[in-house]
Amino acid sequence: MTEKIKKVAGKGKGLAGEFREFIMRGNVMDMAVGVIIGGAFQKIISSLVDDIIMPVISLLTGGIDFNNKFVVLDGGSYATLDAAKEAGAATLNYGTFITVVINFILMALVIFLLVKTMNRVAERFAKEEAEAPATTKICPRCKSEINIEATRCPHCTSELGE
Repeated sequence: MTEKIKKVAGKGKGLAGEFREFIMRGNVMDMAVGVIIGGAFQKIISSLVDDIIMPVISLLTGGIDFNNKFVVLDGGSYATLDAAKEAGAATLNYGTFITVVINFILMALVIFLLVKTMNRVAERFAKEEAEAPATTKICPRCKSEINIEATRCPHCTSELGE
């Protein structure tokens, strides 16, 4: 019985061992971290769009509430979408769809601008690193890294030409 438990929980043997190996792979863990961070990032972007950008758009459009734009399919008349839903009427909620599309476009725009900014910052750091003057050189004889001002290699003692 003990041997059977060892086989199931063993390293790479049995279903449990194979599952453990699968979970512990780097790419699975990276994906899990990405999903978790993506969920948190999505909340930030949603808050930015819902709490900052949409009120400005609402102000610019005169306070139009797209969520109350709907068509009652049975021919009735209701003041709001909530009233139609409460009455059990079948509705075509095109205003909700418009709101979701606007939110998607705004979120995509915010993410695009964020990625573009991050790429610009990364390029600036890469340029600064690339523009840094060399402080070392390679000895042509022993291939050791030495100070750029050295006239003799400290490793193989060969003289270095200009």
